[in-house]
This record gives sequence, structure tokens and C-alpha cells, in this order.
Amino acid sequence: MAEPVHRWLRPLFHRLSPGGARGRLQVFIYHRVLPEPDPLRPGEPDARRFDRQLRLIQRHFQVLPLPEAVRALREGRLPPRAAALSFDDGYRDNHDVALPLLQRRGLPAAFFVASGYLDGGTMWNDRVIEALRAAPPGELALPGLGRWALGDAASRRAAAAAAIGRFKYLPLQAREDAVAALAAACTAPPAPRLMMNREELRRLHAAGMSIGAHTVSHPILAALDAAAARAEIEGSKAQLEALIGAPVRLFAYPNGRPGRDWGPRERALVAGAGFEAAFSTAWGTAGRDSDPFALPRFTPWDRRPLPFLLRLARNAWRPPAAP
Repeated sequence: MAEPVHRWLRPLFHRLSPGGARGRLQVFIYHRVLPEPDPLRPGEPDARRFDRQLRLIQRHFQVLPLPEAVRALREGRLPPRAAALSFDDGYRDNHDVALPLLQRRGLPAAFFVASGYLDGGTMWNDRVIEALRAAPPGELALPGLGRWALGDAASRRAAAAAAIGRFKYLPLQAREDAVAALAAACTAPPAPRLMMNREELRRLHAAGMSIGAHTVSHPILAALDAAAARAEIEGSKAQLEALIGAPVRLFAYPNGRPGRDWGPRERALVAGAGFEAAFSTAWGTAGRDSDPFALPRFTPWDRRPLPFLLRLARNAWRPPAAP
């Protein structure tokens, strides 16, 4: 990006988030950082693209550890252009690919881990993608679930997006049955190990990264009864604290859309479990008066530097999340 553009973008971010009591926190959300581009996962950055984004973020923002940023937000002492980095789910490449890049740039991040997938688990959406990757060319039809033509990477990518969208809000057992039926129809081998194991999690923590909870099995909390939702929230906290030997104070709602994936009941359960703050996937920034258990997160999907930064400015232009 041309240097003159850099010169006016930083003052713009400074104006949008001047620090102190008027400070606003922008939290970036990632899931995976791939070693190489994957045509079936175009939304996930590879290592080179992620490093370019880190360079832009570091140049235009003051990146804080997320627990420190939450406390500074609450106390009205954020620095200007405050930001934090976060990752969801607990993928192995967070440790293998993202961590070295973060360390090279001296940047902290928080990792929200679905504890039940450590040590060999595979999330249902990844089972869908890997099954469709392995399926032979031709038409795939699952009675009552969908029909997809599989050929090149684009058709498999479209099929994965359609299947994930169709399965996401099914009841848990129905979703599991649908994924199993898809994998069987695709004659897919077991998915590769995609999630961290406990030693990799401990190494993230030992490297100074923050560990947050993301439930045990990554359900849509609003679809569970209260006892099951509480068990998911409290169980993840307890399991992760036992693994790292330290308190886990931050939580991220799975899927994270307010009013659809979680609501007042889930907020109360998270607050009652002893967390200090919780994060959604709503766009926007947090201000001092924002609800600490409904803090927004956002990452632009643009590949080129200028659109990436301009979308961040647009996100920061929104009013802070409501109390």
C-alpha cells in the first residue's frame, strides 16, 4: 500500500478510538491459519496472508493481550487504536502456523478452545469438508438432506457450504446422523488430526498466549436446555483450567450470533460461571459502557491491504456495542 494512504489511515483510526474513557476496542477473530491456501477453505488465511494482515494490524493498532484489553476497557484506560487478536475452536494450526508468526512479531493473542475436541476430536463441519474433498466425482444425493454435483474444487466448496448451512441448526443427534450419512456416502477416510492436543495447548499458554473457553463440544447453546448449556460452559472452564494450571477468565459463544446462537439465558450462565467477559461474533467495537458479556469481534475478509483497512475503519465507525 502506498505510504500516503498509510499516513491518513492511522489518524483516522486514532480519531475513531482516541483512548481513555472514550477508547474503543477492536477484537479480531480468526479460526485457522493454513500452511498453504486450500480451495475448499477460501475464507481461512494461509500463513503468508495472515502474516500480511498481522503487519497491517501492528502498523495501525496497539495490540494488547485480550485479558488486559478487557480490564483496560472496563477501567477507561485503553490506549488509542486499541486492538486484540483472538482465535476460536482450538485448531492444531493455531499452534503450528499462527503461533510462530505471532511470536516473530511479538504479538499476543487469545485462543478460545472447545475442550472436548482436544487430543484427536474433529468438529462436525470439518468432517463435512473432508468428506466432500474425498468423494469421487459425480452426483451425491442424501435423502432428505440434499443433492450436490461434485467435480472440481468450486463445486465441492459450494456443496460444503450448502451442507454446513443445512446441518448447522439441526438437533444435535440429527446433525450427527446427517454428517455420518454424508461421510459414509462419500466413502471418506477418517479426517486428519485438525485440532490441538493438550501438550500443544500448554505450549500456547507457556508462550504467553491467553486461553479462553469455548464450551466442551461447540453446540449452539440456545438450542440446549439450561442444564446442558451450563454443563458445556462450566465444563470447558474446568477442563481447560486443569490442563493449563491457571484461571480461564474469558469465554466465546459458539457460532456467536446474538439472538440466534445465544441470548440472555446464556449470558447469565456465563456470568454465573465466573468469567470476566464473553465475546460474540457481532460486528462492531466495544466501548467502556458495553456489556462485558456481549463484546463484539470482527475480521475483514478482504485480501488486499487497502480494502482490509477500510473495512476495519467502517467497522470501527459503528457505535460501540450497547450496555
